[in-house]
Amino acid sequence: MTSLAGVSRVALPADRIGGRQLAGLLLALASGACGLAWQFIWTQQLSNSLGHEIVAVLAVLGAFFGGLAIGAWALRRVIERSARPALWYGGLELLIAGWGLGLSLLLPVLTPGLGQLIGAEPSAWRHWGLAFFLPLLLLLPVTAAMGATLPALERCWRGAGSSLLSALYSANTLGAVLGTLGVVFVAIPQLGLQATALACAALNLLCGLSALALNRGQRMAVAPAAAAAPASAGGVAAAEISRRHLLLLLAGSGLLGIGYEVLAVRVLSQVTENTVYSYALLLAVYLLGTAAGAAWHQQARGRLDAGQAGLARLLGWLVLATLAGGLSLWAADRIVLLPARWFGPGAAAALAGEALAAAFSMGPPTWVMGIVFAQLCHLARANQMTLGGALAVNTAAAALAPWLIGVGLIPLLGARGALLLIAAGYLALMPGLWRRGSGFWLPLVLLVLLAALTPPLRFVDLPPGGRVLSYRDGVMAAVSVVEDGRGVARLHINNRVQEGSSASGAIERRLALLPLQLHPKPQRALFLGLGTGFTVQVAARDPGLQVDGVELLPEVIEAAPLFARAQNGQSSGSSALERVHAVAADARRYVLAAPQRYDVVIADLFHPARSGAGALYTREHFAAVRDRLAPGGLFCQWLALHQMDVETLRSIVAAYLAVFPDGKAVLASNSLDTPVLGLVASPGRPRFELDALRARLAPPQPELRQLLSSAGLEDEFGLLGSALAGSQSLQRFAQGAAVNSDDRPFVTHRAPWATYAPASTPRQRLHELISSWSVEPGEWLQPADPVFEQRLQRYWDVRRRYLELGLATAPDPDPVVMLDRLQQPLLGLLRDSPEFRPATDPLRALAAAIRPRDPGRADELLRQLERLQPQRPDAAIRR
Repeated sequence: MTSLAGVSRVALPADRIGGRQLAGLLLALASGACGLAWQFIWTQQLSNSLGHEIVAVLAVLGAFFGGLAIGAWALRRVIERSARPALWYGGLELLIAGWGLGLSLLLPVLTPGLGQLIGAEPSAWRHWGLAFFLPLLLLLPVTAAMGATLPALERCWRGAGSSLLSALYSANTLGAVLGTLGVVFVAIPQLGLQATALACAALNLLCGLSALALNRGQRMAVAPAAAAAPASAGGVAAAEISRRHLLLLLAGSGLLGIGYEVLAVRVLSQVTENTVYSYALLLAVYLLGTAAGAAWHQQARGRLDAGQAGLARLLGWLVLATLAGGLSLWAADRIVLLPARWFGPGAAAALAGEALAAAFSMGPPTWVMGIVFAQLCHLARANQMTLGGALAVNTAAAALAPWLIGVGLIPLLGARGALLLIAAGYLALMPGLWRRGSGFWLPLVLLVLLAALTPPLRFVDLPPGGRVLSYRDGVMAAVSVVEDGRGVARLHINNRVQEGSSASGAIERRLALLPLQLHPKPQRALFLGLGTGFTVQVAARDPGLQVDGVELLPEVIEAAPLFARAQNGQSSGSSALERVHAVAADARRYVLAAPQRYDVVIADLFHPARSGAGALYTREHFAAVRDRLAPGGLFCQWLALHQMDVETLRSIVAAYLAVFPDGKAVLASNSLDTPVLGLVASPGRPRFELDALRARLAPPQPELRQLLSSAGLEDEFGLLGSALAGSQSLQRFAQGAAVNSDDRPFVTHRAPWATYAPASTPRQRLHELISSWSVEPGEWLQPADPVFEQRLQRYWDVRRRYLELGLATAPDPDPVVMLDRLQQPLLGLLRDSPEFRPATDPLRALAAAIRPRDPGRADELLRQLERLQPQRPDAAIRR
């Protein structure tokens, strides 16, 4: 029954509350908590099938708001005229409990069908239409019931000498706050979606039965709305505000109020961690602000001017508060860091910083929003409008805000322009604009000054000597390309640097080539996530391979040519990228709906803490990928160990193995600070055939052979040497871990804590893995030459010792000191496994560094390397 528009505007009564009234407030509290909990549950379930594109996100939100408005409007008169409103309220709560629980059980079953119904690459009309009408139809009975519960509850407790309207708003909004925080921080992480839905249904059921028991046998006199709210209820002079103007004020306040929330969340997402907890905190601050403002209104309404002039002054305050909150957004990047500076780093300080930034930006305007809506609520009653009618108008307009502000104004005008237009919208709502004493002129002057003096409202961290190559305020995120002083370009999404750059090299090539070389003859490959486009265009250089790429943000696809030109020059970079069929779509929905099958599917490094990314690591998504593989196909899921803790990794591995029990792990690079792991599996082909791998590593095209060499994949040791764990080792590692799933989104709720306050370093996590994981040739290869298997086993053992050496060696700026520490250990590794070429990289680099000081030692070191690796040319090894 709670929306972000009308239902959240509240006030506390000045009248003394008795036991029966307190029971009504508790019902409103519980009902409000359930309303937000249901919204979180359904939104998460629907996004798994409809996608995380802005189309689907806004469609689900619009369907939810639309249902609330329909219910409040359709039942406004029948509830107002009912002599037994408790029966209505009880019945509505029972409907919410039954339909809500049934829908939460049904949606996971419908997920594949809904995704396929929309299609992999639908037209805009098909996508918009189905993404809106499918949720609207599925949710309509329950959201309509939610929209009518508050008017029914207010009607039940009306009378007894005082109205509980403001108090019920207050309790309902407090419940919404508790529901928001409780479901995100406690219920879903501990219980999962289905168990949380069951708890919500039980609470709705309890609310309905309690209302029926409390009002058993009670009949209320049937009276028109005006009788309950005389023409000057609470001192409000209704005659001064026409019904048409009142409807405009109700609609305008809903539209602009939610519009400001959309704007603030979009801007703050550039300075917060943008986790599920970030969104919960922002929403809680918004609800608390409106509640506090309306509570103040209840206490002070007797002192407020109730006519047009008083309402105009309130709207003037709202313009000033909006400008004040908006001004704080320019300092949000500094505000969010204050708690960490005061109390030290940690999860609590990080969350406090996000809440503080939200309080500065949303506190002042939402406080006045609550005051204004409380005034409008009394005006509506005085103008013989039902509470349901007022809520319907306000909520219906609020449903348009994400479309008009988020989709329309922010991409068109930028965040600064949208902020100014919202403030101007509030100013335009003022009755008697030009009248003296209306409070119009001061807000207008400040609005003009803000427009003239403020810079664009955006955050882009520039390195020394850096510049912005491109910037776009997209519908879902701000996307920029930033070049540093060395000419290296990097992709920023919401001011966060993404993996890869225009200087991307061997590691990024391996992310594409390593899984592709494990397949005997791939003809079609799918990349989930494009980023800078470097990895996908490496794959596209194979003329026999058709490459499809899926990227959620269209602005990222549009930025890819900048990196292609920087990496490969105007002609070659563009031609490789042009061979990629890039699709702007949600990866989960695309995998569900794509009609074609793929020989290789490669999933990018999705940061697990970011909102929505956890759904790409679930058992259900991995199963959908398996179904999209052609016979003998291979799936590789890349994982950035520096972005997750070990428990998050265990949950992802458990989900992967639940679908691919023969899954194995590879190490993309030997980096100690940014280690990248890969989970690989080929259903029906648990082990690889050595001759087929050798054939893949010797393509007839010279360009492809050179490309493989630049990625350190010259031979079978470069390829199979990346193996880090077999399926048995992974099974032991994941034993007892929570399987990340759609119902138990463990990663979504666990990964942010490792981002806010990591308990270990990437080096420590890597050491834990290499100490506990093991790999055997028999798990990777079909029976092969025993001599080769022994050499491969030695390679893996040496790789483990190489990593342990790096972890144990303290760095020193003096290359002579580093050579003294590393020369003999690394030469010893090469004696044990001459094929282990990574050990030569630091030795060659150190030889070059000491040559000006000790050329004899440098030459002797190079001769030793040549004796140990006679087949290796004396050139820099690109690995």
